Amino acid sequence: MTEIAKKTKRYPSDLTDEEWERMAPLMPKPGRRRLREVDFREVINAVRYLVRSGCGRRMLPTNFGPWQTVYGWFRELARRFLFQTIHDIALMIDGERAGREASPTARVIDSQLVKAPHAGTRGYDAGKKVVGRKRHIAVDTDGRLLMVKLTPADISDVPAPRRSWKRSANAGLG
Repeated sequence: MTEIAKKTKRYPSDLTDEEWERMAPLMPKPGRRRLREVDFREVINAVRYLVRSGCGRRMLPTNFGPWQTVYGWFRELARRFLFQTIHDIALMIDGERAGREASPTARVIDSQLVKAPHAGTRGYDAGKKVVGRKRHIAVDTDGRLLMVKLTPADISDVPAPRRSWKRSANAGLG
């Protein structure tokens, strides 16, 4: 039964074989002291399931393994900044699958003001008379998420995304 489950996708959020082939070399190698006893594909599948379903980590289905193991490896992979790389790989694969270039050439940028009077970093938007933050979100023309940037509300909509795009362009995203 486990062999059948490994050959098919159990959940819509599970990695495809093509996605996993590109991500597998990025995963940590076994340490000298102990052998790695976890299947990283299942860890990534579990994280994608949690993000997609919105359930709490303690409500993770048991076929992903213990939630404590998944959470521990999630923290380790986040510490190594692997999730940005994994996102970029998935974005490129999805773009190629849609018949487009791997790197997006067109973007749609929008921002939203969020009230946050008690947040540590916030600003005052004089036009809307609101204390808070702005969420700057960029997607490609097919709606794939490219960037999310939080700024104080007093930052103009024009310079914040430009600074972020210059950094992401240097990192290979655009």
